[in-house]
Amino acid sequence: MLKRILIVDDDREIVNLISIYLKNEGFSIYSAINGVDALEIMEKEQVDLLILDIMMPVMDGMEVCRRLREQNSLVPILMLTAKSEDLDKISGLMNGADDYLTKPFNPLEVIARVKTILRRVNQYINQSKKDVIYIDNLEIDQQSHTVKVAGKDIFFTAKEFSILSILASNPGRIYSAEELYQNVWKDSYVNGNNTIMVHISKLRVKLEKELGYKVIKTIWGVGYKIE
Repeated sequence: MLKRILIVDDDREIVNLISIYLKNEGFSIYSAINGVDALEIMEKEQVDLLILDIMMPVMDGMEVCRRLREQNSLVPILMLTAKSEDLDKISGLMNGADDYLTKPFNPLEVIARVKTILRRVNQYINQSKKDVIYIDNLEIDQQSHTVKVAGKDIFFTAKEFSILSILASNPGRIYSAEELYQNVWKDSYVNGNNTIMVHISKLRVKLEKELGYKVIKTIWGVGYKIE
């Protein structure tokens, strides 16, 4: 899918110039000449990156940036400014901008900054995805320590979550009770200890109630696994 970029500047020549270069790089372009129009576009369209001028009529870039961050928008923002004072650059970054360029600028530098920001965002998204495990309707977020089934939050204790996370991280692999105990409790396992069996039983009850089937399998005499 083409990355969608919104260019906001009251100077139409700058908008047209940046648009030409970005379109040549395969980007889809939206444009606005003030902050109010920009926010209206943001409400209607899915934008992947915002190129935002600071000095504009009606509503300036700083206010647009501030409002988007107050709305918890994560859209990356590249600020454009005719000012070279460090205070203006710092203000933009403090208001939530990801990067800035001072006018006049080389359009090729705009391209380079845009690609760098989008690459950084993609790396973050990919890393975040690695922290979330999906098994059918089961979603295990290892960062937030939350579990959802078909979007519904399911409560697990810290130990239960750790056991589930270990099993789900390597589907198909069989973990012995000793391995699970040592990984979760960080202690030596003693034969006859039924702690893992009890926790697995509680996990099954909670998961099967929502999923409707058994997700944790017992391999008798060996251990446990998730298909």
